[in-house]
Amino acid sequence: MALDQNDIDKIAHLARLQIDEKDKPEYVRNLSDILGFVEQMNGVDTAAVTPMAHPLDAVQRLRQDIVTEENQREKFQAIAPQAEQGLYLVPKVIE
Repeated sequence: MALDQNDIDKIAHLARLQIDEKDKPEYVRNLSDILGFVEQMNGVDTAAVTPMAHPLDAVQRLRQDIVTEENQREKFQAIAPQAEQGLYLVPKVIE
């Protein structure tokens, strides 16, 4: 997909960017190359490829799910401006 300077002007306006006139041909070329590469990648058959969460198929090191702190809700709610039945009460902001 080839872009022209009008497309660059529209993209710059949407992104709220100011691009110098002398730089626009370079933007046209670079963005057209990027879109061409995306089109090339879309043409590759990936039906037999299993999706991966990580390119190196790394495993996340997880800590054990155990409680390490004591419950201090009463202490924290004692200094809260308003609390009721274990919940913090806040002013209504959406009607």
